[in-house]
Amino acid sequence: MRSMVSFGVALFAVLGCSLSQLRAGVKLPAIIGNNMVLQRDAKVPLWGWAEPGEAVEVSIPERGQKHKTKAGSDGKWIVRLAPLKTGDPISVVIAGKNQITLTNVLVGEVWVCSGQSNMQWTVQSSRDSDLETLTAKFPKIRLIQVRTQGTQAPLETFDGEWTECLPESVKGFSAVGYFFGRQLHQTLDCPIGLIDNAWGGSACEAWVRRDLFDGKELYAPLMERWKKTESEFDWEALQAKHQVQLAAWKVKAAAARKAGKPAPRRPRAPRNQLTGQHRPANLFNARLMPVVPFAIRGAVWYQGESNASRAYQYRDLFPMMIQNWRDVWGQGDFPFYYVQLADFRDEKASPAESDWAELREAQTMTMDRLKNVGEAVIIDIGEGKDIHPKNKQDVAKRLSRWALAREYGVEIPYQSPRMGDVKFEDGKAIVSFDHVGGTLKTFDTRDVVGFTIAGKDKKFYAAKGTIRGSGQVEVSSSEVGNPVAVRYAWADNPVCNLFNSAGLPATPGRSDDWKGVTADSR
Repeated sequence: MRSMVSFGVALFAVLGCSLSQLRAGVKLPAIIGNNMVLQRDAKVPLWGWAEPGEAVEVSIPERGQKHKTKAGSDGKWIVRLAPLKTGDPISVVIAGKNQITLTNVLVGEVWVCSGQSNMQWTVQSSRDSDLETLTAKFPKIRLIQVRTQGTQAPLETFDGEWTECLPESVKGFSAVGYFFGRQLHQTLDCPIGLIDNAWGGSACEAWVRRDLFDGKELYAPLMERWKKTESEFDWEALQAKHQVQLAAWKVKAAAARKAGKPAPRRPRAPRNQLTGQHRPANLFNARLMPVVPFAIRGAVWYQGESNASRAYQYRDLFPMMIQNWRDVWGQGDFPFYYVQLADFRDEKASPAESDWAELREAQTMTMDRLKNVGEAVIIDIGEGKDIHPKNKQDVAKRLSRWALAREYGVEIPYQSPRMGDVKFEDGKAIVSFDHVGGTLKTFDTRDVVGFTIAGKDKKFYAAKGTIRGSGQVEVSSSEVGNPVAVRYAWADNPVCNLFNSAGLPATPGRSDDWKGVTADSR
């Protein structure tokens, strides 16, 4: 009884403390710590908490910087460093009533690596993981992961820390993120900081501030479904039900083993939808806000699978998310490079409608909606039977081409060819491609594979493609005398073989705007 009373008194004491008492002395968020990388050539913000009114001094002895401020009435303080250049490791000293010294800090390029499972997919689960792990000896690449549960209230920090990139630390890190960062590090010869906050299966709306959905008819059904879930979802009841199922399973499993029979499948544990990766704003609050406003160069993103059934909605949702991130970060239109969905599911003998094709189209349209964004096309390196292609190296290379060319002035091809002007004449479609970067080429066969063509009846047929000149393809089919529409790689898992001379695959697309299968999905 005494221990229970003592516990209660202690708990009351903690709950009764004011925020300033809990934060007495200088404290820092997890994103600011030993081994971190500070963005070069930027007025880097450093922030934390102290007692209200407490004087705080931030200094970098090696660079001769010293900044003074005071914590506000809410206990928060922030300073902005003068722009730093790369060089030897530095220390950052934060002093108030106490003193914190951060060591082994580097100055370089910082990128956020975000999205769903294909970004979260680890090095140890990717192609040639044994070889990749053995060679991951890059102490000037620094890694940190954000792994908080979803929440409707913005979080200020998380449980994590910066680590040097070494064989042991890289295993559980984002493969796309690491390979992207490695390419930048080796090309630019400067430190790289990588922030991995991806969550497998996450929906795009979970990465967006919730009030941005208010009053928009496009999102009304989605938000109504969530309001209903929020009012009815009973996590405790689900857990209790699972315990009953688990107890019954144990009895059956024991009986099966005794009889020499296979045990029944263990009941799957329930998932808490309220703290998961689909609820609008959950990941914006839990995995993005604890990082903001840490100075970054930009973000790389791999997501879309979870929104494929609402691809038309994604046309608005994805650009809105990017703009939302830029707004809260306050760094202007920072670069945002993303991966288009890979080929997936079974190949089909005849042309058919596809929600994945429509999602890819929505992703491509984002380049027409926003500045400083870019799409890495990987329609050639997916796996029909696996939504998680193991080849993350080539994915990262295509993202790094965008970053190196656009952000760092490296003269290399970076954008996939994209359908531009289309003319219909003499029973053929003449498709001109933009961003050819030299010439168009085919892989494996001389003819271009992957085009379909349709007349006014809107029925598509497989078509023959022939390269004309450096950037045009002539498309025709004996089944369509007067074509009015042409599509390329328009399928879940298209068979297609058109590339530019740099080996970048042509972007899936279409000339028509006929209503798609996800047009009414909300």
